This record gives sequence, structure tokens and C-alpha cells, in this order.
Amino acid sequence: MSHPNHNYIAGEWVAGASEIANINPSDLSDTIGHYAQADSAQLERALDAAADAQREWARTGLERRYNALMAIGNELMERSAELGELLSREEGKPLAEGKGEVYRAGQFFTYFAAEALRQIGDNADSVRPGIEIDVRREPVGTVAIISPWNFPLATAVWKIAPALAFGNAVIWKPANLVPASAVAFAEIVSRQDLPAGLFNLVMGSGSGIGQHLVESPRVNAISFTGSVPVGRGIARAAVGNFTRIQLEMGSKNALVIMDDADLEVGLACAMNGAFGGSGQKCTASSRLVVHHRIHDYFVEQLVERTEAMVVGHALEEGTQMGPVVSAEQLEQNLANIELGKQEGGELLCGGERVERTTEGYFMTPAVFAGTRNDWQINREELFAPIACVIRVESYEEALATANDTRFGLTSGIVTTSLSRATHFRRNVKTGCVMVNLPTAGTDYHVPFGGRGESSYGPREQGQYAQEFYTTVKTAYIASGEPA
Repeated sequence: MSHPNHNYIAGEWVAGASEIANINPSDLSDTIGHYAQADSAQLERALDAAADAQREWARTGLERRYNALMAIGNELMERSAELGELLSREEGKPLAEGKGEVYRAGQFFTYFAAEALRQIGDNADSVRPGIEIDVRREPVGTVAIISPWNFPLATAVWKIAPALAFGNAVIWKPANLVPASAVAFAEIVSRQDLPAGLFNLVMGSGSGIGQHLVESPRVNAISFTGSVPVGRGIARAAVGNFTRIQLEMGSKNALVIMDDADLEVGLACAMNGAFGGSGQKCTASSRLVVHHRIHDYFVEQLVERTEAMVVGHALEEGTQMGPVVSAEQLEQNLANIELGKQEGGELLCGGERVERTTEGYFMTPAVFAGTRNDWQINREELFAPIACVIRVESYEEALATANDTRFGLTSGIVTTSLSRATHFRRNVKTGCVMVNLPTAGTDYHVPFGGRGESSYGPREQGQYAQEFYTTVKTAYIASGEPA
């Protein structure tokens, strides 16, 4: 059985070299638990075990993989209410979002369970007579997975599920702000028919255990979601060992609202994209690019709806936006509010720390108007419930504004014009494009990723995941002449 605060290494629950407290951001008096922090020796043990287990797993029949992944997925979906409450308690997103995330995590596993059975190779005749060619995919080996705090299960699982489905071993280092979700998930995995050491949960700091992990020559691939500076550091560490990398980093997504838009749709998309999950999403639309003809009315309605948002304890009924994740994040958010004012933005509502019945990291969602695309608040990812409105004179200016960023993860347009929608999705420089939809919200069976400083390496999710989690082998076979 699991110990509630331990790491899971080589098929065993292991106490850490030290522990950290896990505090509920909705209620700072609520300590969820104290969670293990691994040391270098424990990480080395996980790497040893992963290498041995992966060799066994790679030889395992596909139905064993399928059954294990299906069992994990089904349990996540069945327990989504219970585990979603735990997730919301430690991360701060409203309960409905927490439950939905856990359910979606289960769907990732059932999808990739099926993918484990769909591993079909290619064959060809050689240009030389009497020779056949067989092309197949094989696992890369041991995969290091470093996941963020904003989607404690979903982002981790969309990496872990394909890694296991395609025959790899996993060393998972979750974010230290959300260890409870990690331990709950590891407990489910620990009960499956997997070789001991195939899946390892190694909790610890990014600068300590994380750095050791990405520098290890025994790691064959690293999948990371987090900030651009950390992603750059991982890339530098990985290149020394020629470790393959998949980096999902920041973004500065634009939602364009055209003058022919259905404004109810536009407002719903803006609210969802800017303030869902307290704006703590890499797909959040923090730049609202609004056509001048509808600008004033749109902003007026946006402010009215933003002021009406219910900010409160993540687990309380009626809460539309929970707290931000930590004291550090709140401090950074409030500093960005001040920056927006200094740059000349008109703060129309929100952007203040507020008190609730429990002490927590609560702030009101903010709307800035009169902002310019070259201001820092429109260049840097804020990861906050802060929406910045940029007024434009034409569709051409809107498209140019959306593309004027060093990032390129998602973008959106709200319009009733088929020609504009088509032109936008063909010409905007982002990996994902939404038409009459919020910029946040993606499906698990299709590729996810961006351009520029948003992403580096092969796409995540769907059948495209095999590009990262497998390596290609081409075999030439001379059959010889028949007797």
C-alpha cells in the first residue's frame, strides 16, 4: 500500500530525504499534507530500475499494455469527483474544472491504450532485387517527464500515457506545488500489471532533482511543460547527451473579435479564455484584439461580466474563479497590474487582492483597455487573470497584431465571415487556431503544440505523439532464391 507522502521508485513507496508542506491556496490554514523530496541517490535508483523494467516492457505483448492503460484510464474517470476535489483543493481551480481535468486524464489513457494496439509498420521492396524492407517503430527507452502545476494531471498524463503505450519507462517529476495529485495518480499506477520500475514518481525541486534528471545520460527523452527560461536550460542540458526533447513553454495568445462577430459568442470566448483557471493556462487569451467598430460596446460588456465574476474558495458552490496558485504568483500578478498602469493602460476593473471567509491568494480578474501590442504586458506571458484589450482598425491590422509575438501556441477569431475565418486560420502563425471558440480547450486525439518560443520538438497528443515516444528502425531482408 502507498504511504500518502512518499515517492514511488522501483515499485516501492520510498520516504524522501526531506519533505515539503502542501498548502491549499483557497485556505492557507488547510495543510493537505507533507510530501517527500527525493535526493540524487533515489533518482539514480529510479533510473536503474527504469532501464531494467523498460527492457521487459518492450518485449511485453501489446494486450498487457492495453489492459494496464485501460485500467488506469477507467479508474481515473470513475474517481473523477473524488480526485477532482483533491486537485482543486491543492491547485485552486473551481471544482467543476478539477473534476473535468481528472476525467479528461482518464480519457487520455483509454485513447493511448487503444493506440498500443494500432502499432502498424510499413514495408517496401528495395530498389535492389530480392530484398524486402521492413520499417517499424520501437520505444526510445527511459523518458523523463517534467510537468507543470496548472494542470497537475492532464498535462502529466498526456505525456505518461503515450510513453507507456509505446513501450517506454517513465521517470515523472511533477511540480512541487501539486504533489497530492501526483501521489494519488501514482497509487493507481502502482496497482497495475507493470514491471517494477517502469513508472517512477520522483518529487523534488526543479533546480535539484529536475536538473539532475535532465542532465542524466541515462535519460533517452525529456518531455517538459513550463516556462521558456526553464525550457532553454533543459535544452542546453539535453544537447550535451543528444537527448531528444519536447518542450511546451509559454505563449501570448490573441483572440480577435471582428466587427461582424456574434458578440455573445465573442464575450463568452473572451471570458473563458482570459479568466478560466484564473488565467493560469498556456492557452489563455490575454490579448483581446477588438475591431474599432464594436470596441466600446464590447469593452463595456466585458467589464460588466468581469465585475460580476464570483471569486472564491475553489470547492465552494458558485465559485467561478478560484485563487491564484501561490503567494509568489499573486505578488507577480499584482506587479504586472502596476506595470500595465505605468505603461499607460486604463485599468477598467479588478486587479486587486481580495479577502474571503478563508485566507487565500484571491484577486479579482482585471481588464485593461487602451493597450498597445508593443507594451511589456502584451509581450510577456502573465499567467494571470488579466485581459488586455488592443483596439485595431481593420482585419489586416488584427491579423498582424495576432502574429506580432515571439510565441505562437494558440489564437482565435470570432467572426461570421467564412472568408475571414478561412484567411485567418491559414495565415495566423500559431500551432492551434480556434474559430468562434475560446483559445483554451483542446482535444486529446489530435496534435497539440505551437511555434516560436511556445514549443520545440515534435507535437504532443494523438497519433503525432509517436514521433517523440518512438524511434524508427529500417530493416533490409534478403530472402535468397527459392530452392
